[in-house]
Amino acid sequence: MKVLSIVGARPQFIKASVVSEVLRAGHTEILLHTGQHYDEEMSKVFFDVMGIPEPDYNLGVGSGPHGWQKAKMLEGIEKVLLDEKPDWVLVYGDTNSTLAGALAAVKIHVPVAHVEAGLRSFNMAMPEEVNRRLTDHVSRLLFCPTQTAVDNLSNEGIHDGVHLVGDVMYDAALAYSERETDILARNGLESKQYLMLTVHRPSNTDNKAHLEAILSSLDGHDVIFPAHPRTVKFLDEHGIAVPETVKMIKPVNYIESLHLIKNARKLLTDSGGMQKEAYFFGTPCITLRDETEWVETVQDGWNVLVGAHPTMISDAIDKFEPSGSRPSSYGDGHASEKIVAMLESI
Repeated sequence: MKVLSIVGARPQFIKASVVSEVLRAGHTEILLHTGQHYDEEMSKVFFDVMGIPEPDYNLGVGSGPHGWQKAKMLEGIEKVLLDEKPDWVLVYGDTNSTLAGALAAVKIHVPVAHVEAGLRSFNMAMPEEVNRRLTDHVSRLLFCPTQTAVDNLSNEGIHDGVHLVGDVMYDAALAYSERETDILARNGLESKQYLMLTVHRPSNTDNKAHLEAILSSLDGHDVIFPAHPRTVKFLDEHGIAVPETVKMIKPVNYIESLHLIKNARKLLTDSGGMQKEAYFFGTPCITLRDETEWVETVQDGWNVLVGAHPTMISDAIDKFEPSGSRPSSYGDGHASEKIVAMLESI
């Protein structure tokens, strides 16, 4: 079996790392990196630190308007598909790379398998929501991380090829969280004595009022803030003040990120993946959005949605103290094996 796996952004590198290990044990994998995350700190470092095989193809598309970016990806992916003739195209998540890979494949009749299918925020203003909905509707196999995802697809009339396999991010968290790093010592941090902040979604990073509201809410709290390049650029361009107690650092690699989340008192984020990682480790999560695809984290009491509302953020920092057990909502840590077994069986 020959599989073309398409990645382009940080969360996809993480997911692909655990699936690729299982896939390559008995099959041929061609890894294509669209270059959606194009700088050293957001892309290559993840391949180096996590031991992901070097991409067989790197389109080097980079940043740009949605239409232009996806057009460049479609052009490059189609050429690789015609040259390699894979049995499957494997796409991950909900980025522009995901949709471009799915569209390029389905147009020339190569079956698509979607890892992390069925997620819904029900907010069509989010580019990610559009990407994942369209990808789900052209995929032959839909690998769902949760029962909620299965139910979402059923509600849209998608029943064939749907499989509940668990979350590959849980596989990855288990595999990488025990690796050593000096990220705490390097930044003078003590376990459970700091807050962690990440902000990267355009709804926050391209909105001065939102960024100011988020940062002002953190004044007086010890915060570590691995800052996305687009966020740093926006802060500089608009002269937005960062409180003295907020320590901005360069983006961290996946293993460092896991350790920061695991040891944080609380996580404040607009990332989807980090909401789950906080859940895996029992770290209370304050989500800087008004909705989430990962509804289980909220339903189970370990995540609270606050948007960019200063009062809600402050209240959550001071008062949100979940406790108790966390159900196994995201599988058993063997999603990767189930995905490969299903690809083999068809």
